[in-house]
Amino acid sequence: MRTITYAITLLYLCFFLVPTNAQAPDKWTSAEIHDAIKKLNVLGSALYVAAHPDDENTRLIAYLSNELRMNTAYLSLTRGDGGQNLIGPEIRELLGVIRTQELLMARSVDGGSQLFTRANDFGYSKNPEETLEIWEKDKVVSDAIWAIRKFKPDVIINRFSHDTGRKTHGHHTASAKLSYEIFDKVGDETVFPEQLRYVDAWTPQRLFFNTSWWFYGSREKFDEADKSRMMSVDVGVYYPLKGKSNNEIAAESRSMHKCQGFGSTGKRGSQMEYLQLLKGEMPKNKEDIFDGINTTWTRVKGGEPIGKILGAVDQNFRHENPASSVPMLLEAYKLIKALPNGHWKQIKQAEIEKVIKAALGLYLEAVADDYSATPGQSVELSIEAINRSEANINLEKVIYLPTREDSMLNMVMENNQAYAWSKKIMIPQKTDFTNPYWLNEKASLGMYTVKEQTKRGLPETPRVLKTIFTLSINGTSIDYPVDVVYKKNDPVDGEVYRPFEVMPPIFANIDNKVYVFADDASKKVNVLLKAGKDELSGTLALKHPKGWRVEPASVDFDLALKGEEKQFTFDVFPSKNQSEGELAASVSLDGKVYDKALVLIEYDHIPTQTVMMPSTAKVVRVDLKKEGEKIGYIMGAGDEIPTNLESIGYEVTQLEGRAVNAENMKQFDAVIVGIRAYNTLERIKFMQPELMTYVENGGTMIVQYNTAHRLKTKDLAPYPLTVSRDRVTVEEAEVRFLKPDHPVLNFPNKITSKDFEGWVQERGLYFPNEWDEKFEAILSSNDPNETPKDGGLLVAKYGKGHYIYTGYSWFRELPAGVPGAYRIFTNLISIGKGTP
Repeated sequence: MRTITYAITLLYLCFFLVPTNAQAPDKWTSAEIHDAIKKLNVLGSALYVAAHPDDENTRLIAYLSNELRMNTAYLSLTRGDGGQNLIGPEIRELLGVIRTQELLMARSVDGGSQLFTRANDFGYSKNPEETLEIWEKDKVVSDAIWAIRKFKPDVIINRFSHDTGRKTHGHHTASAKLSYEIFDKVGDETVFPEQLRYVDAWTPQRLFFNTSWWFYGSREKFDEADKSRMMSVDVGVYYPLKGKSNNEIAAESRSMHKCQGFGSTGKRGSQMEYLQLLKGEMPKNKEDIFDGINTTWTRVKGGEPIGKILGAVDQNFRHENPASSVPMLLEAYKLIKALPNGHWKQIKQAEIEKVIKAALGLYLEAVADDYSATPGQSVELSIEAINRSEANINLEKVIYLPTREDSMLNMVMENNQAYAWSKKIMIPQKTDFTNPYWLNEKASLGMYTVKEQTKRGLPETPRVLKTIFTLSINGTSIDYPVDVVYKKNDPVDGEVYRPFEVMPPIFANIDNKVYVFADDASKKVNVLLKAGKDELSGTLALKHPKGWRVEPASVDFDLALKGEEKQFTFDVFPSKNQSEGELAASVSLDGKVYDKALVLIEYDHIPTQTVMMPSTAKVVRVDLKKEGEKIGYIMGAGDEIPTNLESIGYEVTQLEGRAVNAENMKQFDAVIVGIRAYNTLERIKFMQPELMTYVENGGTMIVQYNTAHRLKTKDLAPYPLTVSRDRVTVEEAEVRFLKPDHPVLNFPNKITSKDFEGWVQERGLYFPNEWDEKFEAILSSNDPNETPKDGGLLVAKYGKGHYIYTGYSWFRELPAGVPGAYRIFTNLISIGKGTP
């Protein structure tokens, strides 16, 4: 029976709980314990649905979770992989990892939990039809139904309108359309019946659209709108025990979306949220979302006595001595355990176990002696257990997963006496690596590949290394699973936690993601080997495409210590003709082949992320000429363009602070301003006069895209220019030459339509839609059935120099190794350097 209990518990944890792999053990205050006791007596749930991280309304999620004490989750259909990154260079899959963690941190603030589908954020989409085609609609529908059947919400709330006539991101509308369409299907057992091996069909009771004046175009139009199908709730409540208003909590939650620049200032006072009923019956009380829905223990057969006990615990709670509530909590716990298996039994059993643990001041922890290990390797665990109450607690045993070894202790835990011991366990050879599970298989443009049904939608990869503490509390046995973590003492930050990782024994990182060859000359490619354990020896090879050559063919290596690194250099010779291909590092070790690169993502606001990616680099042989050698680069929101330019022979200097002055910048053939610099750099407005002087004196300045929102200065250019929201999202959209004889299309490279082939994600974004007549518009493009967008590449003479503003997405195309993008961008740098 014990084995079955563990299996059910772990499956439940995988389904519903927000992982806290890198966090210290919970240390609840007395107020938090009391609040959790109140929540034990509420059996209702709400699911908020939208498309991306940062789409969610944290005010409403915080209100549902903290004021109404409902089980609340946010279903983000994507992980936000297609967005931009304001805090670092990570884009695409790695950005999705960051935004996943930011969502988890946001939920840890507002009290919700987090779910996903396999949908891949492929970038901006202008209509839901395109979105659903690329997302492979049947698959994302399956995942959304799976999420609803797992979470079993009474109420579903859409962030966006399902009305396709509204102008918004296609992903946004698609998320609402899906939610609207499947509302009546999740209870149908003939729909995706294979899911019913793990979950039951479920019928939610209400579907709302979280509307606001914004969807009506103005506050005046919203005031005049028919509100007969609309209800309102005041989410601006104040929580005395927290010392914060709901809106302040929501602002803290939203501010976790740092890579998107969504820091939010907390507000106080009344704040209305509006909910338009789409399906189900309108509550009689239009200020109560759950009016008419039974959210008490009476909704569970045999649950009424539990509700009465928990009500008494609430009434008699003593803040100075939470442990005094434990005897009655144990009574309720035994009644919950005796219930037939069911959704609310599983949820409330997990909740009350946490409350009992917190009320007793129980501290249970298992810390590994290193942050990682490989399958087959031993790990030393330091175990700590302490009971900070007068309760009669016996620590019966500790089981170590996945080995199922145990320590039979039968030890009485005296009040405030720390118990500590060590245990060495071996990680089984067949243990899976703890990589983000959705990155383990090759993805399509619109969907990640996740073969295991039970993993679909999980925020993170479930951790396999756990300890399960079995405690007898006043004679009642309770199991507490605890993830193994790693922690260290930092001289500045003190106690620092990090997730424990199961990793391969070796990594091979190629130093660049793309190598562009402009002639027949070879390039040196460095591969860094990093040991994941001691005493490694093997062979490293660099696989290459047909027609290319690599010397040497392979090298032997020895690495004595875990963490040791050695770099090996290969000479790569390009093909004779223009071509593209892939280099792939391959390590032969102990009869096995390893081909992963190690990517470490470290930011203060999220746990450290260890990501394994294919150890590959794109190689491109391209007919490329360039003028000039030295470039100054002002980094904006973060991109990889400096590295890309260095790969084709430019000397790039990143400019900051006082280095941005006209005299210093004379040395550069061009000064390039990175993406969204005018949105993110506070000092850019003080740099602007120096930059204009540099251009006036003969320099070339290239400014990449910015958004019109939160510009640090409106004077982006020497002449008037207005940034709009115009964009071209279809990467294959025709690009027309408005000025075919202009130097940027002819020197030093003759640009043709072929140079716009093979682009990724989009053509460009936030094009200017108004500009001074002194600008020349060079290119025109548009998405299907739209008017031409001519502002993507604007060139103007200013004084002796040239100013260029471009919204084309060079920050995506150059890192992707698009040959034509390099030819065009080189022409921009070379303007004024010679005669076409």
